[in-house]
Amino acid sequence: MTLSALIFDVDGTLAETEEAHRHAFILAFSQVGLNWNWPPSLYRKLLKVSGGRERILAYDPDASPELVAALHRRKTEIYTDMVDSGRVTLRPGVEALIAEARAAGVRLAIASTTSRANVVALLGHRGAWFEVIACGEDTTRKKPDPQVYSLVLGKLGLPAADCLALEDSSNGVRAACAAGVAVVVSESMYTTGDDFSGALAVFPNFNGVSLERLRQLHP
Repeated sequence: MTLSALIFDVDGTLAETEEAHRHAFILAFSQVGLNWNWPPSLYRKLLKVSGGRERILAYDPDASPELVAALHRRKTEIYTDMVDSGRVTLRPGVEALIAEARAAGVRLAIASTTSRANVVALLGHRGAWFEVIACGEDTTRKKPDPQVYSLVLGKLGLPAADCLALEDSSNGVRAACAAGVAVVVSESMYTTGDDFSGALAVFPNFNGVSLERLRQLHP
């Protein structure tokens, strides 16, 4: 099959963002007077739930819609400030792989459940590299539901067989596979050792993973 497009997840795939998100959540909690502590062990469990608002509700199902919205809004502001200060960078190999794909005419897209503000903050001028950017606000169902991938495929005007997804989580793998998109994994700090059944390959990161290697893997 022709490999016409690479579809990237964001958090944990393009950048090791989840630890920054965790710290931003904790600071947002304290600023509104909540004594909620999300240590790494708990946050890894909460990451099984896609979407920041959804994680808050998974932690406290009784939280009001107003509280959830306020917490998520403040957390996003804190996170984007962290990104703007240079505390979050692209993971090893990502920028080189993207440059190689662009030079070869392979189209690029984003399929993420994170908010658009988070994606825009992380990418900055690099957002122009991606023809399609689908975020949490663009869907009603989060990964592992395939909705975000179906949306991206529709906007690209490509069949699933011509695309390859790059993910870091089991939810992401399940979403891509359910949409018929082949997927490779770059494990992140919070997903190492997870069940990536269905992925074509699992890498520690994309350092040294070339476009030609991805073409060889692509069915």
